[in-house]
Amino acid sequence: MDPSTAALATTIGARVRQERQTRRWTLDQLAAAAGVSRRMVVNVEQGAANPSVGTLLRISDAFGIGLPTLVEPPEPKSLNVTRRGDGAALCRGEGGGLGILVAGTEPPNVVELWDWTLGPGDRHMSEAHTRGTKELLHVHQGKVTLEVGGQAATLDAGDAASFSGEVAHSYANPGRRPARFSLAVFEPGVGTTTHPGNGHG
Repeated sequence: MDPSTAALATTIGARVRQERQTRRWTLDQLAAAAGVSRRMVVNVEQGAANPSVGTLLRISDAFGIGLPTLVEPPEPKSLNVTRRGDGAALCRGEGGGLGILVAGTEPPNVVELWDWTLGPGDRHMSEAHTRGTKELLHVHQGKVTLEVGGQAATLDAGDAASFSGEVAHSYANPGRRPARFSLAVFEPGVGTTTHPGNGHG
């Protein structure tokens, strides 16, 4: 892991351990609630793993706190600013792509704002999210092929789409140049149910 990825993994690990200990959960209890292996929980808490967004979402949903809170604990302020380069880089593509969580709100109705870059040929697959999840995508540069529940559309710079996050979906760059887009994810009722969600991004 590069230094910035390692630092983020350490931060997330400390936050997961803090949330688990606050609830007096064992490693096995968290693993069962999140639907991940005990080994994965151990690796995440030790900062030894670079977990997928899906894994982090399962853990944050098990806690009922939402992904933004897991990545960066909320501060008691009316205004929270994320400076350029300070967002949490949670997804990396083989073609140089990068998914950065730049802002988010607290539960129960969590909104995430992502800054995505997809390198040529990059494709990011996402599992179905929790019930009621909605996503908005706006392309700033290049082309993005969006697939949602068996339907596909290729968006050019300036194009936007809204879609349900309740079904499996993916974002891909079919072009020869990098593509960049903003993604907003709305996940309602985080922490109001007793079962974890399914993955995200």
